[in-house]
Amino acid sequence: MSSADLPKVEAALEEAERLRQAGRYQEGIALLLQALKSGAEEVKIYFRLGNIYFDAGDLARAEAAYKRAIALDPDHASAHHNLAVVYRRQGRIGDYIKQRKLALKVAARQPVRLSPEQERAARRLALKLLLFGLGLLGLLILAVYLLSR
Repeated sequence: MSSADLPKVEAALEEAERLRQAGRYQEGIALLLQALKSGAEEVKIYFRLGNIYFDAGDLARAEAAYKRAIALDPDHASAHHNLAVVYRRQGRIGDYIKQRKLALKVAARQPVRLSPEQERAARRLALKLLLFGLGLLGLLILAVYLLSR
């Protein structure tokens, strides 16, 4: 896929998501299948197709789409998770348990990315804990000093 196709694929993904949320599943599916025919074999497209098929109640196609996304990107934790959900919905409990464990394992290997707001909040919390800890340490030293007199 050329870099010129990326904006088209992103636009198709966004529109397909809007269609899915509006319950217009067949239109979203057609849009994503067209994006695939243009030569863009993107893991995002297969993942989004899986979501639309799932919401439309077509669990067999949702399963196939998630499996294709995983084949393209074995570290796609959300695709692993959603595939597990499909298995559970199909009553395939053994497959669900195996896939859910795999999804958790894949997710655990990925770094957690914080938003800028979350990073600021984490820094503020760390500073408060540091100051609180230093305050407790100061009180402990003072108590030891006073008790040793």
